[in-house]
Amino acid sequence: MDTLRITIPNELFAPAETRHYEGSLDMPVLKAGPDLYSFSEPLAWSVDITNTGDAFLVTGMVEGDAVTSCARCLEDVSVRCMGEIEGYYLINGEVGAAEDIEGDEFEVLPDDHTIDLLPLIQAALRVEVPLVPLCREDCKGLCPRCGANLNEGDCGCAAKPDEAPSDNPFAVVKDLKLEGVLRSFS
Repeated sequence: MDTLRITIPNELFAPAETRHYEGSLDMPVLKAGPDLYSFSEPLAWSVDITNTGDAFLVTGMVEGDAVTSCARCLEDVSVRCMGEIEGYYLINGEVGAAEDIEGDEFEVLPDDHTIDLLPLIQAALRVEVPLVPLCREDCKGLCPRCGANLNEGDCGCAAKPDEAPSDNPFAVVKDLKLEGVLRSFS
């Protein structure tokens, strides 16, 4: 994966100065929780870096199209990803942060005056991707018995609810009696 580093020019160390940056980033895969989002095309990004006096404020956007798996049926799902890039870098690590900013909401500008945008871009995308990606809202998912995609039609397993397939590892607990066991935990 590409690293995306911007070295702050000397002119930007003057308070209230702003500089605009934009480009594209090849990020083949983004991991967000248990899901993997694949990008076949580069992501487009743009940021403004503004000197607020004691810090650099990084704000911008990133966008691109990804493919992931539906959480219910495992079919491919196309997702438009658009995220807001945000970062706050203290110019002098000795200067206290604003009172309304938590300690994990800012970084200290490194001695080489370089900001790595990659973690900011990844965080912006992770916040915006769906928590549970679905191919459609009414996705029926997979049959828990045979694994057939129920969006493509009924597999017939629902018509035989009392029959436990012999290859199901949980078939042995079907006739287990738990009445006495459960009372002992009360």
